[in-house]
Amino acid sequence: MKIYILIFFFLTFKGFSLDLSEINRIQNWELLQNRPVKVEWAIYQEYPISKAERVLNHNINIIASKIEDIENYPNIFKRVTSTERLDENIIQVVLNLPFPFSGRDYVINYFKETLDDGSWIFMFSSIKHPKARLRKNTVRLPNAAGMWILKPLSENHTKVIYAWNGELLGNFPDVGLTRAWITQGTEVLTWLDESIELKENK
Repeated sequence: MKIYILIFFFLTFKGFSLDLSEINRIQNWELLQNRPVKVEWAIYQEYPISKAERVLNHNINIIASKIEDIENYPNIFKRVTSTERLDENIIQVVLNLPFPFSGRDYVINYFKETLDDGSWIFMFSSIKHPKARLRKNTVRLPNAAGMWILKPLSENHTKVIYAWNGELLGNFPDVGLTRAWITQGTEVLTWLDESIELKENK
């Protein structure tokens, strides 16, 4: 109950249009890939929502510290070309898409919370900000939204769930969306795991 109360006030005061807080109630997920990362998608609040899930062999606190370090995303997630903090809890993220597609960017306000059962969430959703300049040959995603859910299974095993609005807009063809979601879900969780492995092996 605590999570829903916190998210309700967060979304109400920030005016976000897409709320992923209840994605666990979605029943009609369509499986796109089972391994090495489980990737599914469904229509939720009229948007295509994708979800990637994998158990990582790392402590939940280490994983959480990586996810909340948004300004370091270009060193963690290879498709992120830049991140800029525009205000408190407000970040502009720029992504590189494969040729011939234009890059994408989104401006988000984020929220994080540790729950009583030891789980950890990180929610983000689009927001307009006067400092968010759109770069040349870049398409803005005005409905961007996502949610990280970390659930500790043991001291060094954590279930990681990443859900996001899968629309890409611009010149990206609809027929390529499912393949893009599989690629994105696999890459994001793989790069997160590799980033932690690299740090631990230094």
